[in-house]
Amino acid sequence: MGKKAKQDMPLHKVIMVGSGGVGKSALTLQYMYGDFVEEYDPTKADSYRKKIMLDNQPCQIDILDTAGQEEYAAIRDNYYRSGEGFLCVFSICEYESFMHTQEFKDQIARVLDDDKIPFILVGNKSDLGQLRKVNHDEAAARAAEWNCPYIETSAKTRQNVEEVYTSLMRKIQDRKEGVKERERKNKKSKCLIL
Repeated sequence: MGKKAKQDMPLHKVIMVGSGGVGKSALTLQYMYGDFVEEYDPTKADSYRKKIMLDNQPCQIDILDTAGQEEYAAIRDNYYRSGEGFLCVFSICEYESFMHTQEFKDQIARVLDDDKIPFILVGNKSDLGQLRKVNHDEAAARAAEWNCPYIETSAKTRQNVEEVYTSLMRKIQDRKEGVKERERKNKKSKCLIL
């Protein structure tokens, strides 16, 4: 398996968005390394890449863990343009972080000018149910309005961590295959004109 084989492996670019402190880095580190990190410095932006099997097919996932802080707004639009799918994370214990998800969704839609981009709304910290401030039904209703899934996760217990990344990668892959299919059809129809 030389260099050629490695380049043929599909690469899916996932961007983590959400307010600071909602657990984007904790989810990413739990997915990448199986570790729960209780405390870490606020992220500027970290990129992670991992080879995985998606439905028995080897591929790579590239995760960009963005900063929730607004001072990085200038860089943010460039990050969004590089993404093929988004995990929009809020903490179920922090209503304000849920309210901010609308801003992230709007910014992504504005930058990409694309309302079909693979997107999942993620309610993190489900292990802290006793501190819940965001009602499950309210979050699910917002996701339905956005026409995307809503999944609750816990970086601590690993609940739905694997599932949320896998679901998003399937959406990215389906979209890429849809684009290829349209391109094939367009080429066929162009040939018919001759």
